[in-house]
Amino acid sequence: MNLAKSQNQRKLWLWISIIFSIGFLGIFKYYNFFISSFSDLLSHFGLHANLSSLNVILPVGISFYTFHGLSYIIDLYNKKIDEEKDFINYALFVSFFPLLIAGPIERATHLLPQIKKQRIFDYSKAVDGLKQILWGLFKKIVIADNCAEYANLIFNNSADYSGSTLILGALFFTFQIYCDFSGYSDIALGTARLLGIELLRNFAFPYFSRDIAEFWRRWHISLTTWFRDYLYIPLGGSHGGTWMKIRNTFIIFLVSGFWHGANWTFIAWGAINAIYFLPLMLTKSNRKNIEIVAQGKQLPSINEFLSMLFTFSLTVFAWIFFRADNMVHAINYISQIFSPSLFSIPTFAGMDRALTIIILVAIFVLVEWKGREGQYAISHLGIKWKRPLRYAMYYAIIIAIFWFGGKEQQFIYFQF
Repeated sequence: MNLAKSQNQRKLWLWISIIFSIGFLGIFKYYNFFISSFSDLLSHFGLHANLSSLNVILPVGISFYTFHGLSYIIDLYNKKIDEEKDFINYALFVSFFPLLIAGPIERATHLLPQIKKQRIFDYSKAVDGLKQILWGLFKKIVIADNCAEYANLIFNNSADYSGSTLILGALFFTFQIYCDFSGYSDIALGTARLLGIELLRNFAFPYFSRDIAEFWRRWHISLTTWFRDYLYIPLGGSHGGTWMKIRNTFIIFLVSGFWHGANWTFIAWGAINAIYFLPLMLTKSNRKNIEIVAQGKQLPSINEFLSMLFTFSLTVFAWIFFRADNMVHAINYISQIFSPSLFSIPTFAGMDRALTIIILVAIFVLVEWKGREGQYAISHLGIKWKRPLRYAMYYAIIIAIFWFGGKEQQFIYFQF
């Protein structure tokens, strides 16, 4: 791009690069979705088209490394970084192995300078990295994999269960997706730290949020800020009239939903979150809760607790669409929740063992609450304890991983 002598040439190369990157992603990830949707639309009008779909395997992590590349292209165009002349450095930035499969989505301005400078082994950072890996493994293997077993059981047979059981299934999935994805992020960040690389933080205890705006500042931070900087702000952000604010909010959430997968359920999930967010933005309350909840305190206030509970409930409801197989499944699932069976006692096969998992989830939430002011839950937990007691805690986590580990489950975000 430095060879381009005019702004028009620079812009031309920018759009060629963006179209190429998005086109590559669109063909692999969304072609079949559009073909299927168009075919269904024609069938409503009595027309039957024989449209062929692509029978290809979706490259693992394609959404993540596509966005890595796009950040480099856009930052280069905006002159935030210089052109990287070393192809090895650029290739390493795009395909750095800890984050390749499921992020976080890195920025060229953040990762490339770290790749290019000399790194020296730092014992304290290595220990911190190992602790974060350990906590990530606990979240994934003990919490996410066990919750997945019961979330899958209930969602896959939702017509057979009561409303109360379906709520329990939604809660299992709520903790599954958080511990699955944030667990991967912890492992990625910890592994990178062992190599002297600091990756962008991806989660900041989102289920302790007091409103949806705070939730989105704490959930999948690298993706949220990516869309903010490269899509929302260029569209005008929250400036302009009310219509522009509403338009931009829906665009950002719908695109976020579509990024997650080629299914109408993801788009509905994005739309629901946009509806949640709009009242906060229109009343200028979306920056109300910036600080960590109950900072410096052991317990939240009544108002903070009720706000967290309400926000968590909204999030659980939206996750139903994210997990459902299709829109019909999601609507039927919700319809069954709001039935007289809602007031019955939850019951399903394996309920006895599920009680153990519920207790483990409760312990996990307490540990997360205790460590919510750190970069991850156990970053400062026990740091002032005597060494034998502190090591006993680490060994207890390791034993829990082997003792309570659930059946192996693929990381949810591998499909994205």
